[in-house]
Amino acid sequence: MKIRYKKLNANAVCPTYGSEYAAGADLYALTEGEDITIAPGETKLIHTGIATEIPEGYGGFIYARSGLASKKGLAPANKVGVVDADYRGEIMVALHNHGTVSQTIGDKERIAQFVIAPFIRADYEEADELSDTVRGEGGFGSTGRK
Repeated sequence: MKIRYKKLNANAVCPTYGSEYAAGADLYALTEGEDITIAPGETKLIHTGIATEIPEGYGGFIYARSGLASKKGLAPANKVGVVDADYRGEIMVALHNHGTVSQTIGDKERIAQFVIAPFIRADYEEADELSDTVRGEGGFGSTGRK
């Protein structure tokens, strides 16, 4: 599948895959040479300088990079960002510092993974009753308990 992208800034970096079987392409920070410091508990919006053209029936999903999250405590503030197929603006990543020390993001540093995936658009229908299941109304932590 081809995903068209546009550089909104000449210094932006095209998303790249780290290996042949990687599910997510790396998104790169565009900081114009200025490091961005994120204090503990702080969230900063990081530019990528790119926009994409995602096909109808697909979405672009922004996930944490495992190395950045485990080594620096930085991950998308909204856990998973969603880029809709009709969005043509700049892809930006809201990085949150979950750690206890300030962290720095440099220009062209890999900041998140971008996964293109199909989705199903549901037609929601109100009902007075829902079908019964073994689980029923069991909520958080209710499965697998005897």
